[in-house]
Amino acid sequence: MQKIVAKVFGFRHLSGMIFGYARVSTDGQSVDAQVKALRAAGAEKIFRETASGAKSDRAQLRRAIAALGEGDTLLVTRLDRLARSTRDLLNTLDTIAKAGAGFRSLHDVWADTTTPHGRLMLTVLGGLAEFERDLIRARTGEGRERAKARGVHMGRPPALTRHQREEALRDLAKGKATQADLARRFNVSRSTISRLSP
Repeated sequence: MQKIVAKVFGFRHLSGMIFGYARVSTDGQSVDAQVKALRAAGAEKIFRETASGAKSDRAQLRRAIAALGEGDTLLVTRLDRLARSTRDLLNTLDTIAKAGAGFRSLHDVWADTTTPHGRLMLTVLGGLAEFERDLIRARTGEGRERAKARGVHMGRPPALTRHQREEALRDLAKGKATQADLARRFNVSRSTISRLSP
């Protein structure tokens, strides 16, 4: 029966078990519809979870992935049940692949690592995500350089004001105070004072 169902859904079984993962965001929602679809697609064991997709630690998803072995497949009804972002999806799929398992989304037919076409699509997605990260890094770097050119201070605000720095350097030069004395006076760490020294 499972092979017939798998054939109808266009699912290439990898000879291992098919695990399902169903998730809803709030207690008022039900996973029943997802469970029904996963069972119809051949899922033998289904992990159910009520948790926000924004949560990075979803216990049932972690258990589902830990249960995967060579030739097994993890099945979800939609990608948004599994991942909260492209990066999260790619990281999760990498973990599944390292277990020697496959992945398939019933609604997102292109997201199927059990077929060459699906693997190609996900590879392209990974390349696009990497390209997007590179663009963000480049734009951030350019923005930082423009800000520095305008005299904008980058990073944390200085622990001491210009007046305090001048006072500390003057007292150190004249021997009126030690670094420890100045650290206590200005309520900063001793290393902050030591960095002032010429």
